[in-house]
Amino acid sequence: MTDVVRLESVSKIYGRGQSAVAALREMSVGIPRGSFTAVMGPSGSGKSTFLHCSAGLDVPSSGSVRLGGTELAGMNESALTELRRRRVGFVFQAFNLVSSLTVLENITLPLRLAGAKVDGAWLAEIVGRVGLDGRTGHRPAQLSGGQQQRVAIARALVTRPEVVFGDEPTGALDTMTARDVLVLLREVVSSLGQTVVMVTHDPVAASYADTVLFLADGRIVDSMAAPTAEKVAERMTRLGAWN
Repeated sequence: MTDVVRLESVSKIYGRGQSAVAALREMSVGIPRGSFTAVMGPSGSGKSTFLHCSAGLDVPSSGSVRLGGTELAGMNESALTELRRRRVGFVFQAFNLVSSLTVLENITLPLRLAGAKVDGAWLAEIVGRVGLDGRTGHRPAQLSGGQQQRVAIARALVTRPEVVFGDEPTGALDTMTARDVLVLLREVVSSLGQTVVMVTHDPVAASYADTVLFLADGRIVDSMAAPTAEKVAERMTRLGAWN
């Protein structure tokens, strides 16, 4: 299985001199294509920085970040913006929907921003997969939190990205709604062959992934295949994540 994202010796330093903070330290890791990876760790472990550098939202201080065959580390902001629009999907804790647009308009927004045509058949499949049939003319305020997150997931998928990054995508949802969203993310990996990388603090959410990466002090300190919520919680306790 090939890596869709590959980090080699990536460091990210914020600030200078005595105030410098190392958010990532010489990190090397690959994310296999068609996999679901959860990223966990204590507060300040580098989870968000890892996601931002992997997705081209931030530039590492040193090292190599590759998306497919493309090196991101030397790209300027306009090139990174273009790459993110076409090749990366994002799902955040805050749904980030445009309140004045309908569900359908929110979903297709990345295509319009990129000047790309809407594939009607793919759009219909995405809308059906995320369970929004009959809701496409609604506006976000007319939807529940879970439905709004489904819109965000559909928006992330509509460009057929190489990878979807989720930053605490279930953090604002109740337990039952969060489960529905996690089942949906699991299905887009299993059924559509999508690659998902999700930062989370929730062991239950992490249990839906194929692999969990554990971060501490800007490094990957462990990984777990076929995770369960109990095993993840135990490993996080050993990391001191609940202190």
